[in-house]
This record gives sequence, structure tokens and C-alpha cells, in this order.
Amino acid sequence: MSRIACLLALFTASLTAAPNLELYFIDVEGGKSVLLVSPLGQSMLFDVGWPTSNNRGASTERIVEAVQVAGLKRIDFLVISHFDVDHLGDVPQLVAKIPVGRIFDHGDYQTSNPQAVQRFAPYAALREQIGHTVLKVGDKVPIKGADVQVLSAGGQLITKPLAGAGQRNPLCGTYKQQDALASDVEDNQSIGLLIISGKFRMLDLADLEAHHSHDLVCPDNLIGTVDVYNVNVHGQFKGIAPELVGVLRAPVIIQANGARKGADAQTWPVLETAPGPRGKTKDIWQLHYSLNAGKDANPPDDFIANLEPSDGFKWIRISVAKNGTFTVTNARNGFSKRYSR
Repeated sequence: MSRIACLLALFTASLTAAPNLELYFIDVEGGKSVLLVSPLGQSMLFDVGWPTSNNRGASTERIVEAVQVAGLKRIDFLVISHFDVDHLGDVPQLVAKIPVGRIFDHGDYQTSNPQAVQRFAPYAALREQIGHTVLKVGDKVPIKGADVQVLSAGGQLITKPLAGAGQRNPLCGTYKQQDALASDVEDNQSIGLLIISGKFRMLDLADLEAHHSHDLVCPDNLIGTVDVYNVNVHGQFKGIAPELVGVLRAPVIIQANGARKGADAQTWPVLETAPGPRGKTKDIWQLHYSLNAGKDANPPDDFIANLEPSDGFKWIRISVAKNGTFTVTNARNGFSKRYSR
């Protein structure tokens, strides 16, 4: 039996149950790719990982595998958070394997790097061919069955609180806003999304760095609390704003890292000591064991999808029920944990 057939058999039971929101955090080794399937069956892919390089294959096959396991024939909406190589990947190669309905991004690429311009050109041509929408702050990705709100895009951030948010953030007096990094302009063009399904809320700000994240929660928390926080910049410390991490009070924190990229040692204590939901446990899940962080700055093995030195390209999957209860599953060993409201 093929690998895909085995995975299909493993997940068939849950996929044929009552419709849930399904999220797959795909292992693209320190790049980013999250697949969402709404309870009504529409799909959204948020970033496509890496293109082919001298020492790495494109992330395309891993995305295709996840799409097939999810029972999809196409990707309805492809959102590219920003145009760094580990997020833009190889969209033409992906589209050649899986049809895409429409592409969303932040618009123009602000770069003078000749290699980056050359890499961007095939994508730019394809997005015009398929159909392309520039997302602005306050927009929504029009996926049926989920509410996907744009909190950041093209260097802009929301300035008014979301429904139920707007409370003063006491952590703003404790943590000074970090300096902006002039070398990382494209990171801070990132499209950041809040994904809502019923009472469930997940925050994914892509590569928005700490300086910019600060303004989303200080002096007032414009976002509110969430159930899942997909950590900025793969868990690299430049994306970690304690005033954001703490005020979210997420019971589940995910680091979409690689073995040697992201989930920095300095990041771990910020995540570990951040307050979780009142009266409930908080867990940190990772796509990879972080070799850069060491044993004391990694979660227990059951919460890590890929251990070193072996790498099976396993994902983390979240299934969200209508009442907001959700289950996180490690595809490497089938370990899962249920989180109730």
C-alpha cells in the first residue's frame, strides 16, 4: 500500500464524521504552508513553502499529499502571505498538480534583488492568468463555512478592535516595543489572518515581526483571545512580542519550524511562561524538534511532528467541532489531545 493510501485510511473515519473545520500544518522544513478545509468543503491554502534548490526539493509534493488526504480535488483559495522564498515556493508547479481557484496576496513586490525578481516573475504571470485579488486590512477571504479576516497586509494593520476585543493590555507596560528591522521589509508586508469557525479562533500573522505585532495589542488588545496561535516567523525570536503572546491566552501554540530554522532557544521561555486560558492547560506543538534550541527548549516528543535525525515530513492536524472543541493530532505517531472550551 502506498504512503498516501495508508494516510487516507488513517484519516478516513474522522473525515466522514460530522463536518468539522480541518487545519493541516504541513511540514515544509521551516517554510510555511497551512491547509484549511471549511465545514462546507471549501479550501484555502496559506503559503506554499519552498521551491526547488540545490539541497532541497520543492514543498509541492507534501502539499499535494495533504490535499489528497483531505479529500480535495482543488484548492479554492490560495493566499500568499508575502513573497519571501520560503512562503512563495513554486506556485506554477503546484497549480500544475492541483487546480487553484483564485490567488490572494498583498500586491506589489518591493525588491530590487535580481534573483528575487526573476523568481517572482512566473508567479506574477500565473496569478493574472488564474485570477488575482490584492487583500487589504479589513478584507475577508471569501471561503464558505469559515470567517477569515485580514488583520495585516502590505505593511498596514487594523486600527480598531475586533468584535469583543479592545481591552487595555497590561503587558504593554512591561514589554517595550522592539525596534523594526530595516532589512526585513518583506516580512512586514505579511498578510496576517484571524480564522474563525463558530467559537473557535486561530491567529496566523505569517512573518510579521515583533515591532509590528506590538501595535496590534498595545495599548489596547485589538485581537482578543484565541484558541490557537501559529507563532510569527516560524518561532524565530525576531517575531516574538511577549505582549502579544501573553494577551492571546491561547491553549495551543504552534511553531511551524524546521530542524535548524525557527523555534529559537530565546523564543521558548516567552512561549512557555505566557499565560494560558484561565483554569486550563496550555501546550506548545512543533513541526520539528529544534536542534538549535536543545532538549530543555523543546516540548515533549508527542507534541513534535518530526524528530531528528529521522524526518518523515509529518504534519500537525487540528479538527474543530461546531461547539468550538478541537483536537490536535500528531501525524507521526497518532498522538492527539482534545481541547474543550
